[in-house]
Amino acid sequence: MRSVLSLLFVLSFTLPVFAAKPNVLLIVADDLGYHDVGFQGSKEIPTPHLDKLAARSLRCTNGYVSHPFCSPTRAGIMTGRYQHRFGHENNPAWLPQSTTAGLSLAETTFPSLMKQAGYTTGAVGKWHLGAHPQFHPNKRGFDEYFGALGGGHQYFPGDKGGLEYTIPLNRNGKDEAQTKYLTELFGDEAAAFIGRHAGESKPWMLYLAFNAPHTPLQAPKEWLDKLAGIADEKRRTYAAMVCALDAAIGGVMAKLDETKQTANTLVCFVSDNGGPNLAAKSGTNFTDNSPLRGAKGMVYEGGMRVPFLVSWPAKIKPGTYDQPVIALDFLPTSLAAAESADLTPKNLDGVNLMPFLTGEKTTAPHDMLFWRSGGPGGNNAVRSGNMKLVRLGNADPELYDLATDVGESKNLAAEKPEVVKELVSAIAEWEKGTIAPTFESPKAGKPAAKKKKAK
Repeated sequence: MRSVLSLLFVLSFTLPVFAAKPNVLLIVADDLGYHDVGFQGSKEIPTPHLDKLAARSLRCTNGYVSHPFCSPTRAGIMTGRYQHRFGHENNPAWLPQSTTAGLSLAETTFPSLMKQAGYTTGAVGKWHLGAHPQFHPNKRGFDEYFGALGGGHQYFPGDKGGLEYTIPLNRNGKDEAQTKYLTELFGDEAAAFIGRHAGESKPWMLYLAFNAPHTPLQAPKEWLDKLAGIADEKRRTYAAMVCALDAAIGGVMAKLDETKQTANTLVCFVSDNGGPNLAAKSGTNFTDNSPLRGAKGMVYEGGMRVPFLVSWPAKIKPGTYDQPVIALDFLPTSLAAAESADLTPKNLDGVNLMPFLTGEKTTAPHDMLFWRSGGPGGNNAVRSGNMKLVRLGNADPELYDLATDVGESKNLAAEKPEVVKELVSAIAEWEKGTIAPTFESPKAGKPAAKKKKAK
């Protein structure tokens, strides 16, 4: 008996020890088209690293974000709440003097809760949740931050453009010069964070928010050359940006493998909204949201139904998950995975997906999902089961059965008036818990950022 105990004592110091709590890696792409990655069916844009991640993930085929454009979606992710509840329904302008244009200080944030759960927290990439110092990531729960604080940035060092897109990068509150193509730089920084905290006693949470493939259309020459077969110049540049994004994510995943953290890391991947449709301005639409209707900014599926992956090899079997889920779920899911569900705020709209993704529960995680753009009286949508109601301002409601009509082409409102009535009432009830936007989006008509550039 003594020899067995001695052996166990020795093994306790020689065998690798994995933390019971998983690391958490949340990856957000920016303006990625629904059909523009391989695991979503693209044959035109090669994304081998994202496809590899998808192969070891649950691919949520009815995965959504909470808004059809940038900053509100990020506010929802950071709080686990519909951002309409605290007035974050627009993109904040770049106003370093404004104490209102940003993520409300009254909201409890994802990283602050993860810190309470014993995590080291980091953020890399696009912030877009307020320019005033009070909104800085280090003030909102992140131990470490490197990235672009505004809503976008030039991709190549030294390129000219609007003020917000040319501000210095920021590391923990201090300006820092950009040294390389931005997507690659963000990937390098994320991999460095993972390597830096590998083997520590504390688990880590990393929010990796790329600005790619958001405009301006700027791509490295090596990727443009590899995609020379795409005739349309804007489409080719955008595709090259997606490939650069994929390569950067590949470097991050390789660092997880190298440091033997893959099995016990919960990875979530989404785009912040659907791809934009700029055909009216440019004569071409360089993103592909097929088979969905609509694009960024719209409450049709193409606005907020996105590529959506959840991976945790130690706990979740790969495959597909078909019930509707939303990025608001990432916060409570991560707390539950961290064995800290008791820290979950009571006012969340997101739910813990773990029992659903593992098969412990077979019901739908949500009874209904809601969207609104433009404040009260703007555009609304609600999904209940497979039925989705769209109401554009004061226009008559539209009703679609997403099980048979994912492209929202056949309006069933006249055939199912009782369903329309029920869902219109549901929107009215939901809106009682929302407020009007507390700040406005930047005014239209400002000079656009510099056009594409290959280097």
